[in-house]
Amino acid sequence: MKKELKNVVILFAGDSGDGMQLTGSQFTNTSAHMGNDLSTFPDFPAEIRAPSGTTSGVSGFQLHFGSIDISSPGDLCDVLVAMNAAAFKKNEHKLRPHGLIIADISGFDKKNLRLAKYEDGVNPLDQVKDQYKIFEIDILKRTKEALKDSDLSTKDKDRSKNMFALGFVYWLFTRPLDFTLSWLKEKFKNNPEILDANIKVLKAGYYYGEITDAFNQRYEVNPAPMAVGTYRNITGNEALALGVIAAAKKADLELFYGGYPITPASDILHHLAKYKNLGVKTFQAEDEIAAMASVIGASYAGDLAITASSGPGIALKTEAIGLACMLELPAVIVNVQRGGPSTGLPTKTEQADLLQAVYGRNGEAPVPVIAARSPQDCFNMAFEACRMAIEHMTPVFLLSDGYIANGSEPWKFPKADDLEEIKKVRASKAEPDEKFLPYKRNEDLVRGWAIPGIEGLEHRVGGLEKENLTGNVSYNPENHELMVKLRADKIKKIANYIPEATLSKGTADADLLIVSWGSTFGSITAAMTNLLDEGYSVAHLHLQYINPFPKNLASLLKKFNKFLVPEINQGQLIKLLRSEFLIDAKPLNKTKGTPFTAPEIYSAAVLMLES
Repeated sequence: MKKELKNVVILFAGDSGDGMQLTGSQFTNTSAHMGNDLSTFPDFPAEIRAPSGTTSGVSGFQLHFGSIDISSPGDLCDVLVAMNAAAFKKNEHKLRPHGLIIADISGFDKKNLRLAKYEDGVNPLDQVKDQYKIFEIDILKRTKEALKDSDLSTKDKDRSKNMFALGFVYWLFTRPLDFTLSWLKEKFKNNPEILDANIKVLKAGYYYGEITDAFNQRYEVNPAPMAVGTYRNITGNEALALGVIAAAKKADLELFYGGYPITPASDILHHLAKYKNLGVKTFQAEDEIAAMASVIGASYAGDLAITASSGPGIALKTEAIGLACMLELPAVIVNVQRGGPSTGLPTKTEQADLLQAVYGRNGEAPVPVIAARSPQDCFNMAFEACRMAIEHMTPVFLLSDGYIANGSEPWKFPKADDLEEIKKVRASKAEPDEKFLPYKRNEDLVRGWAIPGIEGLEHRVGGLEKENLTGNVSYNPENHELMVKLRADKIKKIANYIPEATLSKGTADADLLIVSWGSTFGSITAAMTNLLDEGYSVAHLHLQYINPFPKNLASLLKKFNKFLVPEINQGQLIKLLRSEFLIDAKPLNKTKGTPFTAPEIYSAAVLMLES
């Protein structure tokens, strides 16, 4: 018997060596191929090699898919796949009442119960049978049965058990095996024994549902209505990499990426390194300072130059970013934010680097700051950051975070003709009897890009203050103040070339305006749907351009009396809004390394409306 569902939230959880990220990714890709809208949230352990069987070593992958519009990875899950007791203990609170548990009972033996700190030795599944529907399967045992004729080692056989779990969930939700079978054949084409084992175990999990009387209910989720086009499932980091490649092609520039590995930004380097055929140059520097210096050199030489890091790495790049400001060279600096301070929470998400991006340099060194709101939006904002940098001759900060970077959703391929043109501001040679002026500006205060090696465009570079027009070193106090103001005014003028602020939901006569930025967009969108459906007078404004703000933002904010600003930090955008627009905004802050849930936003909004 099949039951049709509009949307489902599944959480795969197990040891970091159980392959939960791979399992979740395969289920995600299959659902994307079937036309479901979806959103994911991978959750990695913070420790590289946490002890097996402990809660600190649990890896999770949450997927929300459906036949309706999906804006977030979901709040409470409908299905929890728990490969051991620790995975159950860490994630039981995320399971909705009467939800479904698929448990590998081999991971609930005495040893695993002890490692998960169930001190009384009582199986926790026995204590919640009245609260949830529980499928207990000895996945490890059945994996070994499927591979009893295999010559693989015991360790290699055991590593295939995630395929059994995946196969069974495919059966439960009426998903085909075809896409995962194709992936396995490509991945293990040079290792036929491993390929054969994974295929056998995947099919064993699928057909286990068919032959076992305990499972008489299957579920079906139909495709979601989407605009006609070609789609693929994409993560934020991959979308960002494709965005800068597209910008380089549109601007007819070579792309250079200089970076140093750091979680959760490293994947950007990994993705870009795959595109040497498109002329992409990637450089893994010895440290963050060298990475930023290489970007300045590449930009000076005429390339579209990109770097990416997280908060600790951005701190190290700071002086060199100031140099890029002084030289007024185009560059894109991506900050994939994570929990801090210092090394902080490398695998957990946070929005705590906004003020670092806006103010975090010595001296007066303003730069544009923009932020992506979702995995697929990383393509758009990466392209936009490149356009802004090239057309206004300035380094640009693009903010993402671990939630966006590792999460995924369907992305519709854009056509090259649909992408905005990018216009380079090239320096013009001086007349034969005149001297070249590298800091001569156009009406937007943008100086020309003078590429070295071109006769007549020779000029001085360096971090000492420049004399207006000539670029010579100057210690003149009036000149310094003039240059400081010119650089700041140039950034302010960018407001003339960015979209005006508009409400994403609600109307301008609402009693409450929720103002957000970055990755809170999805959960707020979900909460807004519930609030509006229940008749609450609320609107939502999501800001992607933060420095400068959209030029109509002041007039839009004046239409409201109450403001709620949710942030995954202790209040950073709210400081900018209060300072710039003198509004009495109220904060909603969270710093637990996890995104907001829709109910958290909903409750805070209702509380403000009823106060």
